[in-house]
Amino acid sequence: MPTNCAAAGCATTYNKHINISFHRFPLDPKRRKEWVRLVRRKNFVPGKHTFLCSKHFEASCFDLTGQTRRLKMDAVPTIFDFCTQIKSMKLKSRNLLKKNNSCTPTGPSNLKSSISSQQVLLEHSYAFRNPMEAKKRIIKLEKEIASLRRKMKTCLQKERRATRRWIKAARLVKSLETSNVLPKGTSEHILPAALNSLPLEDFKILEQDQQGKTLSVL
Repeated sequence: MPTNCAAAGCATTYNKHINISFHRFPLDPKRRKEWVRLVRRKNFVPGKHTFLCSKHFEASCFDLTGQTRRLKMDAVPTIFDFCTQIKSMKLKSRNLLKKNNSCTPTGPSNLKSSISSQQVLLEHSYAFRNPMEAKKRIIKLEKEIASLRRKMKTCLQKERRATRRWIKAARLVKSLETSNVLPKGTSEHILPAALNSLPLEDFKILEQDQQGKTLSVL
């Protein structure tokens, strides 16, 4: 069963509700060659399931004596709208040319450089379009790094101050326990396990070490 017409520019498709018939290319080599010539399609070779619709034949080409519409033995297709086909092809070519011209420069050298730069930008998302853009980006990153370093320094200073306070508090609690001002075992409930296990003499060393680190940061 035919599905569409083989004529160039013809959009007719098979529909049993429409009074349009489809006709296979003739098997006779001479008539077949004549049909192909009249269709005027480049490098066109019709197959076993290639058809032309009845729109491309004159009324005198049909034999209407039977129940079905048949082509006469000498019928050839003569009705084609080649002008519409050529206009459509030209319009598509112009639209494609305009699109290409709007995207790329006109000069050959400019075209080559533009294509190469586009490939670089596509393959390397970190690439910059010009040196000024790269310089601005570097300056911005350097400022961000400097800001992060200042924040890190502030956090380290706060951490060391807090550690020194803990050491002083632990040293004081241990001293009060040693002098029996506080009951034995008070440090176990107040101090963290890491500090509670240290003897009193080690707190002096820790405090001196923390003071030295704070001075080196400042």
